[in-house]
Amino acid sequence: MPRKAREKSENGIYHIILRGINKQIIFEEEEDSVRFLQTLKDYKEKSGYKIYAYCLMGNHIHLLLQEGNEGLGIAMRRIGASYVYWYNCKYKRCGHLFQDRYKSETVDSESYFTVVVRYIHQNPLKAGLVTDIADYKWSSYNEFIGKSSIADIDFVLDIINNDREKATKSFEDFHKEINNDKCLELEEKRRMTDDEAIEVIRGVCNTRNCLEVQNFESHMRDEILKRLKTEGMSTRQIARLTGVSRAIVLKV
Repeated sequence: MPRKAREKSENGIYHIILRGINKQIIFEEEEDSVRFLQTLKDYKEKSGYKIYAYCLMGNHIHLLLQEGNEGLGIAMRRIGASYVYWYNCKYKRCGHLFQDRYKSETVDSESYFTVVVRYIHQNPLKAGLVTDIADYKWSSYNEFIGKSSIADIDFVLDIINNDREKATKSFEDFHKEINNDKCLELEEKRRMTDDEAIEVIRGVCNTRNCLEVQNFESHMRDEILKRLKTEGMSTRQIARLTGVSRAIVLKV
């Protein structure tokens, strides 16, 4: 079945989700998140896009951007290719890191634009990673209440109020509101507990001791590791419970 054509935004503004292939973790360490943000910054100049909000989660990324002198598809390919090349070199792996086709939705009204900004920033909060949005390091939220680095905050704050101090206060209050915002999203499974993961490993491997995975023939071990990733287990969790080195888990 042919893929559905992407809806074209009248103003070039899109909410985008870029996801790890098979739900794979794409930010193993802080250095990885720093590198991706630097990649966004570098190609912002080359592709001419504007970034209004972003949030890096464990296995996916939310972006709110406006395409510039290059189309959205070209810009996203540049970002993805650059980060994947660096990531594969670092972890000595090869092959795809991101799911083939990023998801996107058009953002054609001011009212929905502000909702998407809040939705992106509240991702870590709703995922239970923090109890205060400001405590999450890998979103653009703190650029709006502190120093801007990558995000084009002027456009967002000017929508709220022409007075910068009032706009910033309203921005913070808006993000504290209890809401049921519905935007482009992924169907995410709840993070698996270790007890649940142990049962999955035992079922996949047909063994009672998860550490036995270390002793399997390499080709069989690697197939099992791939299967565990598709079950929603993180690289760190697989390595911790099976005893297989994280470097090996990353490569498969």
